[in-house]
Amino acid sequence: MDRSPELVRLDGGRSDRANTTFRGVTKALSRAGCTDRRVLDALAAAVYVTDAEGKITYYNDAAAALWGHRPQLGEAHWCGSWKLWWPDGHPLPHDQCPMAVSLREGRPIRGVEAIAERPDGTLVPFIPYPTPMFDDSGRLIGAVNLLVDISDRRAADRAAQRLSAVVDSAEDAIVAKDLSGVITDWNGGAERLFGYSADEVIGKPVTILIPEDRLDEEPEILGRIRRGERVEHFDTVRRRKDGSLVEISLTISPIRNAAGQIVGASKVGRDITERRQAQEQQRLLLREMDHRVKNLFTLAGGIVSLSARAAETPAELASAVQGRLAALARAHALTLPVVSGSDRPAESSTTLRALLQAIAAPYEDEQPDGGARFVVTGPDMPVSGRSMAGLALLLHEFATNAAKYGALSTPTGRISVECCDQGETFNLTWTESGGPPIRDQPDREGFGSLLARLTVKGQLGGEFSRDWQPEGLVIRLSVSRDRLAT
Repeated sequence: MDRSPELVRLDGGRSDRANTTFRGVTKALSRAGCTDRRVLDALAAAVYVTDAEGKITYYNDAAAALWGHRPQLGEAHWCGSWKLWWPDGHPLPHDQCPMAVSLREGRPIRGVEAIAERPDGTLVPFIPYPTPMFDDSGRLIGAVNLLVDISDRRAADRAAQRLSAVVDSAEDAIVAKDLSGVITDWNGGAERLFGYSADEVIGKPVTILIPEDRLDEEPEILGRIRRGERVEHFDTVRRRKDGSLVEISLTISPIRNAAGQIVGASKVGRDITERRQAQEQQRLLLREMDHRVKNLFTLAGGIVSLSARAAETPAELASAVQGRLAALARAHALTLPVVSGSDRPAESSTTLRALLQAIAAPYEDEQPDGGARFVVTGPDMPVSGRSMAGLALLLHEFATNAAKYGALSTPTGRISVECCDQGETFNLTWTESGGPPIRDQPDREGFGSLLARLTVKGQLGGEFSRDWQPEGLVIRLSVSRDRLAT
């Protein structure tokens, strides 16, 4: 080998990395007028040589590093690897390796991959390029092999496969386009969001997704991409295959080639319809909260003012105000707005029966005979948020007065509430029994009377009366159904 005028005769195979490498080596040696193998020793590529029988006669340091050991020259055959494997994991006997086949058939072997196992168990995927050598008479004298370590390429391929799987399975729409705005890549998320399959859109302009009134966005986006800028969280509207519009948030980044030149753009689009609806619901809830808080402050101020008229001591005033505000809190808990899937919260409402039960709950002691102290009969009736506060305060006053002076002030007293629906009006009769006998009608108007006049007559457009019977108080309300429920 050392005196051969030509390192290897390369016969008519396709141009590849091995051919290019060996032509360069051959030419360099010829120009230098020698075949000093120190040139091969200096190569970063793994190179080794065998004789015609396949015995290894030379290898460089790069080959030893790839194999993970130094085989004995003149004894090791065909390849210096400790073990060989096919890419699918099956063993590859040394006498069937590409170098052995090249020597048997007298031809270069190309396009084969294999895996070398080092003595320490490390696996190194590689591509061999064995090429037979002939003397001037055409007799086979050996072969030279170049081993290309493809570990990095394999790792890059696996990373690319993982990335491809992640991109394809991503919920977000991921679209790539060139600098002309033509779609080049389209993932499953884009198909789900826009309704087009990849075959339907790849090769077409991205403007098929853009509504006519937003076509001016595309030139601006492409201009920023050409300048190397990144567009983040760009909220816009796009058109689906069925013609419907969808609100999306776009993040757009330049795509660069190996030379660092910008060749296109990647777009990540996220459907923000639900986010927009949630934001709108939040705004509506905040407006309603603001409205409710203002109303509650106004109502609380009215409660204090009206309570002060009837209270005789600060303690009595504090107790009355505390009880009335607590009743309001219980009633408001029944009428919190329900957030639905629509663009507005559900109307705040409860029912008259639920409101009565909330007001009566503090007085529901068990009776000796097992009966209830507070009984509601008749049809139920929806109560809107607008009517709730005044009606809750009024019913609270009824219950508070019953606890102080009427049926609820004795262990065996009872209250019966009878509801009656009569077309445009709704009637309620509050009847107390079992309390202290009533001898005289109150000679002055208290908080309850003031509140009844303001709520029933003013707000609910109805009538209110009290009947002070010896066996107990009877209160009758007649209110407009429409004002109670809307």
